[in-house]
Amino acid sequence: MTVPPEPKPGSNALDADVVICTYTTARWELLSRSVESVLAQHVAPRQLIIVVDHNDELLARCRQEWGTRLAQAPIDIVIAANQFAGRLGSARNTALLIARADVVAFLDDDAEAAPDWLEQLLAVYSADPGAVAVGGAPRPNYGAPRPSWFPPDFDWVFGCHYRSLPDQLAPVRHLIGANMSVRRDEMLTVGGFHADDHDDMDLSHRIARAFGPAAVLYEPRAEVRHYVDPERLTWSYFWRRCFFVNRSKVGAFADMGEAGNIRAELSFGVGVLLALGPALSAAVTGRPERLRQALVAVAGLAVAACGYLAGRVQLARGRRPEVLTTGLNAADGAPKSSQCADPFPRDGEGVGG
Repeated sequence: MTVPPEPKPGSNALDADVVICTYTTARWELLSRSVESVLAQHVAPRQLIIVVDHNDELLARCRQEWGTRLAQAPIDIVIAANQFAGRLGSARNTALLIARADVVAFLDDDAEAAPDWLEQLLAVYSADPGAVAVGGAPRPNYGAPRPSWFPPDFDWVFGCHYRSLPDQLAPVRHLIGANMSVRRDEMLTVGGFHADDHDDMDLSHRIARAFGPAAVLYEPRAEVRHYVDPERLTWSYFWRRCFFVNRSKVGAFADMGEAGNIRAELSFGVGVLLALGPALSAAVTGRPERLRQALVAVAGLAVAACGYLAGRVQLARGRRPEVLTTGLNAADGAPKSSQCADPFPRDGEGVGG
């Protein structure tokens, strides 16, 4: 296990670059609000880095909108195209190579940061030199009324804070990609991001493996409002998300080597099952919605288990989809002082963009 360096006596306070990765013009209004929320931070980032994922039309529009505002903007705005073949994980790797601050904070293009968001994240690093990755709480910004059957344990389905996460600063096994940050040099030490669909889980597991479980922290006071599209509040989306996320996790865990484990998933499952008792009691006392939510949660757990088993079969048969985001290495242009070999390479493969 690697120990992060102690801050130098008398050194300046930590600074941060904020990264927004975006891929479609359909989210333009949401992206614009996300950018404005970064520009309104109480503690300004060193840079705002907008990485466009393989969309020339969107790249040109971003450059037209914000490239001409550099002189007027309170911070530097950098607009770049994803330089690798992968999707979100590769876009985040592109940003890591551009970033120059101590900490890189990631905000989704459909999320708006609270004015003290970056301040709350940086406060954790300043108070705890052992903190390497710090995530905050994405709170839902619903595009339609939330269904009464939707269990609060499953708000992860649409990328938001869910019930089993801590309500105060504490170590966690998984951060949420819509609202997370990491020390840049330490992230480069583990080879950057190695996944597209599970980039937040990839970060959390690799950092915990390299620097210890206490290095990955969740600070719920660092809040963003994450837009929840009405389609994500349907039963169809719910079961598909439970199944396919857990099917693809199998391959992601395999790519992590010793860093990958399902302890967080097992703990989550136990919590869902234990909630059945209180839900039954609530139904007896006149609150049947608690029981409905608990039963849907159990159904979601069962679908997730089926997805995981399907992923195991898929992996055993060698039928995984091609992995395009496989990490960063020296050839990708990371600063030499921050480079080292990926400690968790796949057998027979190097580490490329």
